[in-house]
Amino acid sequence: MHALMKFLHLAAAIAWLGGISFMLFALRPAAAEQLAPPQRLPLIVQVLRRFFVGVWAGIAVLLLTGLAMLLAVGMKSAPTGWHMMFGLGLLMFALFGHLYFGPFRRLKQAVAASDWPEGGRRVGQIATLAMANLALGALAIAAVIFLA
Repeated sequence: MHALMKFLHLAAAIAWLGGISFMLFALRPAAAEQLAPPQRLPLIVQVLRRFFVGVWAGIAVLLLTGLAMLLAVGMKSAPTGWHMMFGLGLLMFALFGHLYFGPFRRLKQAVAASDWPEGGRRVGQIATLAMANLALGALAIAAVIFLA
């Protein structure tokens, strides 16, 4: 059972962090080079809408599997790296919630209103928050590898 929990946990983390990397380093720059804001911003909204469905599912998997593995060994017996990963994970979940219910919601509103400058600002804000989550994810992985 532990191997299944670990597999699901890793798969969800890879999907989330990989999706962030794809958005930041492939989709966003390519779309900016090829498309004007009236085409680029609706595309980004649609891509993020689909990706965020997976992120919500990934968060559920990460929480359930992470807690199951942590509680199986007991909070007092768990390595420091596990505690750090748990804390960083909670921070990542909160940051994603802010990104989703704040800047992403406002991006969708800007696109619906054809307010391209506002939409561009919101995409930039989303990219900044996503970069922060990518860094936090890297720290969480480092914590569990080096402090376990």
